[in-house]
Amino acid sequence: MSQRVVFLDRDGVLNRAFPEANTTRPPMSVAELELLPGVSESLARLRDAGFAMVVVTNQPDVARGKQTREAVEEINAKMSAELPLLDMFACYHDNADKCVCRKPKPGMLLAAAEKWNLDVPTAFLIGDRWSDIDAAHAAGCRGVLIETPFSQPERCSPDHRVADISGAVDWILATAAGRSAA
Repeated sequence: MSQRVVFLDRDGVLNRAFPEANTTRPPMSVAELELLPGVSESLARLRDAGFAMVVVTNQPDVARGKQTREAVEEINAKMSAELPLLDMFACYHDNADKCVCRKPKPGMLLAAAEKWNLDVPTAFLIGDRWSDIDAAHAAGCRGVLIETPFSQPERCSPDHRVADISGAVDWILATAAGRSAA
């Protein structure tokens, strides 16, 4: 039997992302890693409701030479130690690489589903960018958009919009239980 899952973007959803120019950048080291308010409690609620949680994160700064893969993996390892995550998948490519894993393509979600026998049709993805929502829909699951000044919501059609991860989890748990949530 396949497992229920919530896919999670990393930067801007689980941890602080740093505004830079017209976008944001991830933490560059473990020293800069800061979980956002409500993350630990929200993920505990998902775990207690029987959901596995898998992070799917684009990390193009590796391909751009601004960050090392080792630094990303160190940040991911610290997050895995602190949060109830089943796994973390990272795409280290940039747009020009035309890989199948970089969101908005669904490659990371599908790879996780195959590796862990995850139930994609009942899955949710919580993200803070249009590309997260498009990846969710391309994989066949529902996307919840945490709206930020960098989300570009006009580029996607989220199943639900929220201000933070706590609101996303409220909606997911209500939807999964068959109740409607505003």
